[in-house]
Amino acid sequence: MGDRVELGRLVYTVFETRWVSQLGEGPTARVPQHRFFLVRMNVGNTAAAQAIVPNMTIEDDQGNSYPEVRDGEGVPQWIGFLRPVTTLDAASGNVLFDVPPAHYKLRVTDEDSQRAALVDIPLSFRSDAPDLPTPDAGPK
Repeated sequence: MGDRVELGRLVYTVFETRWVSQLGEGPTARVPQHRFFLVRMNVGNTAAAQAIVPNMTIEDDQGNSYPEVRDGEGVPQWIGFLRPVTTLDAASGNVLFDVPPAHYKLRVTDEDSQRAALVDIPLSFRSDAPDLPTPDAGPK
């Protein structure tokens, strides 16, 4: 994560990931089959023409592959499912997956889906809870 991956006219950079147990609040909250996995990234277009960023998949260590979720309702800064990127511009935001927590590799491809690369995504759980002050040990 964090490195640039250049494939054809597209340049991918994965910044961070986040696991969430639901999207939204209350009775309208979306609940995943497994767990929602957000991958925040940027995809740039270096060509002199518009490019469509292909859909992505993630692969676990056992070789199972999972496609990205088509519906981004409730996803903060959703990058979208159809992603046209104009000349020398970029698409930025979160890609959504519904997968069991595990170590994954994100499969990205060039604009024609002819060449692919895998981006290693380590398993980590970032807490959504704020940091709380620790109690003082008392007078010294």
